[in-house]
Amino acid sequence: MLLGSDTDALVHDAVLPDLRATNKPDSIREIVAKLTAVGAIQREHQEAIVQSILEREDLGSTGIGNGLAVPHAKHASIKRWIGAMALSKDGVEFDSLDGRPVQTIFLFVSPIDRPADHLRELERISRHLLAQ
Repeated sequence: MLLGSDTDALVHDAVLPDLRATNKPDSIREIVAKLTAVGAIQREHQEAIVQSILEREDLGSTGIGNGLAVPHAKHASIKRWIGAMALSKDGVEFDSLDGRPVQTIFLFVSPIDRPADHLRELERISRHLLAQ
C-alpha cells in the first residue's frame, strides 16, 4: 500500500486527470476544492487547509523533482490521512528542486495530533515516488 498507514488515504473520487492550474497556489486550491466537492474536506475548513498547505510551501517547495510534488499539511479538522492526485499534461510551476515543472501532484492532509505519523508517511511516499 503506497498511501496512508491505516487506510488507503487516496480519495479515489478526488483524482484530477487534467489539472487546469498552471502555478502552485492555483493547483493547491483546485485540488483542495476537489477534496471538498467530494466530501473529504468540510467546506468551512477548505480555505484554512489551503492556507496551511501554502504556509508549508513557504518553508520549502515540496516539488521533489522528476515532475513530482507532494504538498501537504496538518489540520485540526482532519481525522485521518486524506489525499488526492492530480495530473498536468503541460506541467505546473512548483519551484521544484530540479527547477522543472511538475506533472504529478500528490496532495495530503493529516490530523494535527499525529506528527510522527505525518513525517513517517511523507518519507515513505517520497522514497517510493523517487524510486519510480
